[in-house]
Amino acid sequence: MSDCNSCPTNGQCGTEEKEACQVEFNTNNQIKHVIGVMSGKGGVGKSTVATLVANELKRRGYSVGVMDADITGPSMPRLLQVQGQSPVQTTEGMFPVENARGIKVMSLNLLMEDEDQPVIWRGPIVGNVVKQFWTDVVWGELDYLVVDMPPGTGDVAITAMQNIPMSGIVMVSVPQDLVSMIVSKAVHMVRRMHKRVIGVVENMSYIECPDCGKEIRMYDANTDRFRDDLQLNLLGVLPMAMDVMQATQMGFSDNDPVLDKYAKPMVDEILKDLDQVIL
Repeated sequence: MSDCNSCPTNGQCGTEEKEACQVEFNTNNQIKHVIGVMSGKGGVGKSTVATLVANELKRRGYSVGVMDADITGPSMPRLLQVQGQSPVQTTEGMFPVENARGIKVMSLNLLMEDEDQPVIWRGPIVGNVVKQFWTDVVWGELDYLVVDMPPGTGDVAITAMQNIPMSGIVMVSVPQDLVSMIVSKAVHMVRRMHKRVIGVVENMSYIECPDCGKEIRMYDANTDRFRDDLQLNLLGVLPMAMDVMQATQMGFSDNDPVLDKYAKPMVDEILKDLDQVIL
């Protein structure tokens, strides 16, 4: 059932956390770190952040997988350019697909004939699919598995955190007071689940003038106070920019300026934090 020796958070749990642990492991998998990317609500860009993090980790030479745990709103096949591919089912389990850069991907959309078909399932069924993406998929040896978490603080997010040993959670927010309040709920939920919040990425922070380069802020929220109140490390700031959108649509290369400008600083902070996790 649960094997602390192969868990990325081994050595970080107290008695209460160990008693609550429900993690099962696939003996075919050796995964060093699991990074969850989460927000209190949808539409703030967590899938984009997960894509940037995964591509930057891959650029640094790490073996990387991406689990699309947003079952009812899966977007990773498009963001990682694997739409139309299908996982392979064997007696060992289900093997994820790989994109052109060698990032392994598993998403419900890869199992459906029509990606536009809605997933009309109740929470327990959705949660069980997330669990199976961890227990039944043959990820093999990975340095990092990035999990694009479902939005909100409901039963699917709870199932994901109970059944997947997260090394840490990256929160994604936008600089609006209403969104900050909802993200605060997610931060409190993660901490009550005895998981580590690595920090927060502020997405859609500004628009850059194409003529003069001036940063134009669309919102007037006190994000510094939001982070201070929750003791959150700022991992990165992302603008609403065409180059980010185009890169996520067309794919990345190792010399992509988008990775240099936006993903590298984020991943520097994430890896610095994960150095504190005892394996």
